[in-house]
Amino acid sequence: MNNISIISFILATGAVGFFTYKIVHRMKKSDNAAEEYFTGGRALAWPVVAGSLLLTNLSTEQLVGLNGAVFGDKALVGVAWEALAAFAMIATALIFLPRYLASGFTTTPAFLEKRFDKTTRSMVSGLFLFGYVTVLLPVVLYTGSLALIGMFDLNLPLWMVVATIGILGSSYAIFGGLKSVAVSDTLNGVGLLIGGLAIPFLALVSLGEGSFVSGLSVLINNNPEYLAVMTQTNVDNKVVSVPWPTLLTGMMFIQVFYWSTNQVIVQRAMAAKSLAEGQKGVLFASAMKLVGPIMLCLPGIIALHMTDLTIDKQDQVYGAIVRHVLPDWSLGLFAAVLMGSILSSFNSALNSASTLFSLQFYKGYLNKEASGEEIVSVGKKFGIGLAIASIMIAPMLAQMQSIFEYLQKVNGLYSVPIIGIFILGIGTKHVPAIAAKVGMLVGMGAYAFFTFVNITDVHPFFANGDGDLHWLHGYFISFVGSVLVMLLIGKLKPKTAEEIAISDQRDPAPVDMTPWASAKKASVAIMGTTVFIYIGLTILSR
Repeated sequence: MNNISIISFILATGAVGFFTYKIVHRMKKSDNAAEEYFTGGRALAWPVVAGSLLLTNLSTEQLVGLNGAVFGDKALVGVAWEALAAFAMIATALIFLPRYLASGFTTTPAFLEKRFDKTTRSMVSGLFLFGYVTVLLPVVLYTGSLALIGMFDLNLPLWMVVATIGILGSSYAIFGGLKSVAVSDTLNGVGLLIGGLAIPFLALVSLGEGSFVSGLSVLINNNPEYLAVMTQTNVDNKVVSVPWPTLLTGMMFIQVFYWSTNQVIVQRAMAAKSLAEGQKGVLFASAMKLVGPIMLCLPGIIALHMTDLTIDKQDQVYGAIVRHVLPDWSLGLFAAVLMGSILSSFNSALNSASTLFSLQFYKGYLNKEASGEEIVSVGKKFGIGLAIASIMIAPMLAQMQSIFEYLQKVNGLYSVPIIGIFILGIGTKHVPAIAAKVGMLVGMGAYAFFTFVNITDVHPFFANGDGDLHWLHGYFISFVGSVLVMLLIGKLKPKTAEEIAISDQRDPAPVDMTPWASAKKASVAIMGTTVFIYIGLTILSR
């Protein structure tokens, strides 16, 4: 990076910090220290909810990982990660969020304590924390470091860049709380949207030797099969990472887990100042997910047409294409935007992990009489410890072939049972707490078997490239097994009428619960657009 890039990087990063401080300072503050720190005092308007949701999700593990997966697939099947996310976010807005806000929950597992019991809540909180420390936080640090090193040709060891991002991000999250994280997310989100969309635009101009239209023509007419979104095999006759049959099984459920139950994501919507604002924010973010593939998948496809790129490993694709198309003067600005997205995802996960530990384990078991200030203090200390662990784990991920697939596979280990428990918690009343615990163990055991032991010689419809059962089908089978076990126990030993009545008791909602009048119309429009995109790309790829 030259001097202009470094100066623009510092100015852009500083500007986000300055405006975040100014905006947060003017926002309404809660008298409850824990609520202020962990839920932003429930003062977030829909643009901030939407911006925080998008940037918490959209980071370098997506930019690097998904573009790399698309490049490796030689097909656009990775679009499913974004398109089906839009469907899951609709479920969040219409079904899950009203349940969470109605009782003023600060964490998603708090719903499970109300519906089942405290042990179920603790087990799920523990699984979330396991996922954050082993998967989410290290992956964000690793992919963020990889992106910055690749794009800006930094001559620094990986661990040093990881440590720098980790220290910056943790100090930001630990001392700022959710409100600061959410506002800075929104500001960085604008920059990331502009910068992220500029990359494929400039790449198409480069592909067309100075003409965007010519580049688009090359993309559509040369190897149109690269644009396939509903296929099982690519041009090399290899099974792709997301064969179309998986869209009918595990893919949808992994999306519902992430967007409807995952504390890191849903915490942003639960901080909305009303149900209507929360629904607007979630549905706006859902609509923006349909723009996501332009940033997260298209550069990987364009790279397949660029013969002058040197790429040794698929996770290097995004860095290589950015360095290839961006002019020197803009590298600093894009670096600032990328750093913001990295810090956002890291901050958000740290804040959510601290929230779960402080409210569930510290106040729930270790110090039941803890004041709001004590809970926040413990949360900050826990966040520091978690950041250090993540910084140590992140460099080890360099051994993985596809970081995005690693992220999704290990996520399934704890998300399979969690999504089953949440769905039955919302959809039934008679399933007892013991069923949730048994279902959790069955789901984890089945998923571990199908993913890490696997079964071979399955029908090609269900197979991955090695003839084994595809892990997304294993996800679905494990989910169904977990749910059936819970329903069976609920049939044999249902909750009593008294227990159901206790579960149905509601505290007064802390926010206005009037739903957004246009929520269902917006949802139908989003689903229709998604179907149209799939049909259009399928026609182009033939």
